[in-house]
Amino acid sequence: MVSYKNSLMKTKHFLGGLALGLLFVLTSCGSVKKTVYFQDIDQGIVQDVNMKYEVRIHQDDMLSIVVNSTNPELAVPFNAPVVSYQVGGNPYGQATVLGFLVDGNGFIDYPIFGRIRVEGMTRNELTDYLKERIIDGGYINDPIVNVKFLNFKVSVIGEVGRPGTFDITGDRITLLEALSMAGDLTIYGKRDRVAVIREEDGVRKMKYLDLRSSEVFESPYYYLKQNDIVYVEPNKRKSQQSEINQNNSVGTWISIASLLTSMAVLIWK
Repeated sequence: MVSYKNSLMKTKHFLGGLALGLLFVLTSCGSVKKTVYFQDIDQGIVQDVNMKYEVRIHQDDMLSIVVNSTNPELAVPFNAPVVSYQVGGNPYGQATVLGFLVDGNGFIDYPIFGRIRVEGMTRNELTDYLKERIIDGGYINDPIVNVKFLNFKVSVIGEVGRPGTFDITGDRITLLEALSMAGDLTIYGKRDRVAVIREEDGVRKMKYLDLRSSEVFESPYYYLKQNDIVYVEPNKRKSQQSEINQNNSVGTWISIASLLTSMAVLIWK
């Protein structure tokens, strides 16, 4: 009789362990398929990289345009003034170069030349344009022109480690780089529902990208533009947790504890 009971107990333990093992395996497989990036890329595959991508100047951009020459005095009229200001009582203050704002019609007010339409140009195109005009006008024979964006930023919100707005020092940033700056997706972020919100030409657009697929590299939203917003949508588990937290009460937790206790008794009885 004792031997029979021991065998029955061992059988229950074995079946219980087997069930938990199967549940773990099934859960793990499902989790991997939901969380791993670029699942369709084979090891050693080679893909072409779009090296021609350049950010173009848009309305409301703030541009830094600095002109230099072997004779610095000749370049002074083409540069925006430098403004000094004090911070926290610092007697030495700080200096900043004023930029050129692209207005609603795509123009900037530039010294000597007046209004110039710059919308749609790249930094290099604007640099070449200004060099040509300065030389052709006989102002400077050897101008060095440097154009930069002063307000190139992107925002990352939703299910990421460190949501926020990030200033970009260059003019080329990818979606993956922005997500990396924001601490990557949390375990609750949907890898197949990463949205890029973009405003251009007076229109707001939203595009959902699937990070589990290599097709993301071919999307025109893979390279981010000025003021893009990246939104990582939460998965169902996160939404369910939010509902539980909103409905949090002593009665709810007592009911859950009672249910778990009943299930434990039925399993090990």
